[in-house]
Amino acid sequence: MGTDRDFIDYISEQIDLGSRLSHRKMFGEYALYVDGKVVAFACDNSLFVKPSAAAAALVPPLPQRPPYPGAKDYPVADELLDDSEAIRRLILQTAELMPPPMPKTGKRSPAR
Repeated sequence: MGTDRDFIDYISEQIDLGSRLSHRKMFGEYALYVDGKVVAFACDNSLFVKPSAAAAALVPPLPQRPPYPGAKDYPVADELLDDSEAIRRLILQTAELMPPPMPKTGKRSPAR
């Protein structure tokens, strides 16, 4: 089905981190980043938070399911989207636990 842009805008408004929160479209779905770290995916208009100790400690009863076929289960944070403070706290604490982004390497020159 794919995720609607309106859903991404809603998530961004609710989390309210300004330029710290970004997203990137991938195969009709979206990856969400905080300070360059992947923290969640929006798939089929649901918010899947990266599994971490933050999700387990803050909101253990969240339902879990795979965001796409063949993926492991992720906590689904849809029920937190109407609580800006709770979703922001979860996303920020998840970001703290994620590894820093890999440095980008320069583009290689085409082979001659």
